[in-house]
Amino acid sequence: MPETPSTSPASQTLSRGIRILEVLADARGPLTIDEIATRLGVHRSIAYRLLRTLEDHGLVTRDAAGAVSLGARMAALAAGVAHDLQAEALPELTAIANELGMTCFLAVLDGAECITLASVEPRHAVASVAQRPGARHPITVGAPGKAILAQLPSAEWPAEAPASLPADVAATKLRGYATSHDEVIPTVQSVAVPLVLRSQRLAAIAVVHVATDLDDAQIAARLHRSAAVIREALDG
Repeated sequence: MPETPSTSPASQTLSRGIRILEVLADARGPLTIDEIATRLGVHRSIAYRLLRTLEDHGLVTRDAAGAVSLGARMAALAAGVAHDLQAEALPELTAIANELGMTCFLAVLDGAECITLASVEPRHAVASVAQRPGARHPITVGAPGKAILAQLPSAEWPAEAPASLPADVAATKLRGYATSHDEVIPTVQSVAVPLVLRSQRLAAIAVVHVATDLDDAQIAARLHRSAAVIREALDG
């Protein structure tokens, strides 16, 4: 049977290459070739050939032990996405991260997923939670996802969602911020506020942490101040 465009070797190879980048973005550290092959459901030799091509383009890198992580070229490509939004957000993310001692990040809606567009870890914290740019998860879970959904009519939400989501989003709208505990990463907590912009995609500013003396409302108040600065800079 002739191959259709959706199942041709070229499109399959491209799809697998993109999937490798997604797997590495979601990983909390470098992965071995065998781990990548397992997550893709392909033979090790196929994963190796794909990785060699990605490595040639600087999209992935391997350490001395052969473990694979995203390469510097990915950061350059990511910087071109919503450049104005990232440029205005980064100083605020940095200020929040260093002031609260938490990783602060900018999240945007991407189809039915929440994707981290930019992230800053605190400079002097003893330990912090990594939240790498490009990391993604379903928009229906996690504090930033709820903060983004609070900006959308429920008719536009993904069809599959936790039963608790309407109540969680309603609470987000009422108090002005969203929270999550152990939803995306075990033991990790998050607080997020909507970043409502006239001319940009739906977004949220969030922090992730394991433990803190600050309560959620205090964290949210700090996030709101930065959201207002970013909104003023972009919308005028």
